[in-house]
Amino acid sequence: QVQLLESGGGLVQAGGSLRLSCAASGRTFSRFAVGWFRQAPGKERDFVAAINVNGVADYADSVKGRFTISRDNAKNTVYLRMDSLKPDDTATYYCAAKPSQAIILPLYDYWGQGTQVTVSS
Repeated sequence: QVQLLESGGGLVQAGGSLRLSCAASGRTFSRFAVGWFRQAPGKERDFVAAINVNGVADYADSVKGRFTISRDNAKNTVYLRMDSLKPDDTATYYCAAKPSQAIILPLYDYWGQGTQVTVSS
């Protein structure tokens, strides 16, 4: 079993930055592919970014060039650095994980509870 805990959300002005963390406990996180997703009120959950066990990343078009996903396996943590934030980035952000060599997965085994990001204009 793996427990995921997101942190780092908050209120920021447009153009600002935040760094989200996804801390894992319970198993060897280095073998897990990890994804970040977000869900705004009244909307579906959308893919944001993902990283595989080798550190190869992929991003949604809407965040390319602004967001950076990275991992520190020694700390069992995956980060999402978000720069040049826009009001449209306002959402609850979730991390998800699954043991896999892939970058993006159709399904993830484990999900965190989410952290709220609010970007004011």
